[in-house]
Amino acid sequence: MQPTPEVANPFALMTAPEMVFAAIERSDRLARLKSTICRPLDNPRPAKPAVEAGAFDAAIEAVEIEPEPEPEVLDSSFGTP
Repeated sequence: MQPTPEVANPFALMTAPEMVFAAIERSDRLARLKSTICRPLDNPRPAKPAVEAGAFDAAIEAVEIEPEPEPEVLDSSFGTP
């Protein structure tokens, strides 16, 4: 079974969205697909207790970060005329 000339070039479909919709409607393979709508992000996350979140924030804020040392310049005359 040969594809129709309009559908043979997929790049031509990008310039004509009406051809895409027509090709989708004519597709037997797409018609046989089972459709399932999954929305895993629609469920609300369980709320953390405020005490637990506050303790976590306090632990993160208590960590001291040491600054990185400045790179050592070996030859200061480099690049000067």
